[in-house]
Amino acid sequence: MTTAGTPGHGPLSGVRVVELAGIGPGPFAAMLLADLGADVVRVDRPGGPGLGIDPAHDVTNRNKRSVLVDLKAPDGAARVLALAERADILIEGYRPGVAERLGVGPDACHAQNPRLVYGRMTGWGQDGPLADRAGHDVTYIALTGTLGMIGRPGEPPAVPANLLGDYAGGSLYLVVGVLAALHHARATGTGQVVDAAIVDGTAHLSAMIHGMLSAGGWQDRRGANLLDGGCPYYGTYATADGGYMAVGALETRFYAEFLHLLGLDHLAGAHDDWSRWGELREQAAARFKSRTRDEWTALFEGSDACVAPVLSLREAPHHPHLAARGTFTDHGGITQPAPAPRFSATPTRVRTGPARPGADAGTVARDWGIPDPADDDLVPDGD
Repeated sequence: MTTAGTPGHGPLSGVRVVELAGIGPGPFAAMLLADLGADVVRVDRPGGPGLGIDPAHDVTNRNKRSVLVDLKAPDGAARVLALAERADILIEGYRPGVAERLGVGPDACHAQNPRLVYGRMTGWGQDGPLADRAGHDVTYIALTGTLGMIGRPGEPPAVPANLLGDYAGGSLYLVVGVLAALHHARATGTGQVVDAAIVDGTAHLSAMIHGMLSAGGWQDRRGANLLDGGCPYYGTYATADGGYMAVGALETRFYAEFLHLLGLDHLAGAHDDWSRWGELREQAAARFKSRTRDEWTALFEGSDACVAPVLSLREAPHHPHLAARGTFTDHGGITQPAPAPRFSATPTRVRTGPARPGADAGTVARDWGIPDPADDDLVPDGD
């Protein structure tokens, strides 16, 4: 059911965002802004980019409204500029130069609204030798050195879905960027362009690792370090029933508790002795293989050994801790992560399900004070 609008509780209530529809990090960034209370209007094109799933299940479009605009039509750019004129933030994820060719680039938008924050989401960035090349999450993170860190030595790097590049290195940096620029725009009256590149954000995520590398505390190879699976008390182990347990017993006292519950107290000295890591890994693996995942979960429950079961996507919402916090929520028959983070004075929630392409043209026109989409004479103010 389409509601009259998506503005509501949340710290960004009153902020208007235009999202030029795409896939991947752009929609997720716009969802995060919408979750935080912004009034996000997604500009879908006829036919849509799509994920190959029913739009009713695309939760990255929750808490938004949608209008249909054909940017190649004679009035397409004018319709987007009318929205941009009334917006605080605009997000687009085209290749460099495409928005300009469509008539909705930063110059055109700032001519209508000098205070606008114009967020650009790409993989390679707006300039550089690869700026015009196609790519996807896995190719972007490959060049940053972060993909090469993940996986077992002697095997191909493990692909971390598209979480590391698209969403961590892309969406989250775009959101930080546009909110920082919004703060500046409200203080000065001047908008700006935010160039959020997945290669930049993903590289930035590895800052601590580069510091360790410089200090000699990190080897530039997979599975040989404290936090990349090379350490036997920071990694995963198979259980008797084909499940897995995750271990993160880094600190000495947590490590001691881990060993005690596992029945391996005699390996206390292996914590700081790399030459004994192989022995520790072998004995820990044998212990974990002797019981099921649920049995180990029960054994470690209530301890500070930093051990947890590895849950599947369908299992996670039912974990007692996540259920108690409401980390996941059900809305419209879809189990999905609840908005994050949490705010004491301006709580957030899932207000509406995924926006259906074009379903909200009338309410957006009314609430944003723009002509009805059927108006053939639509022209942005100032023209």
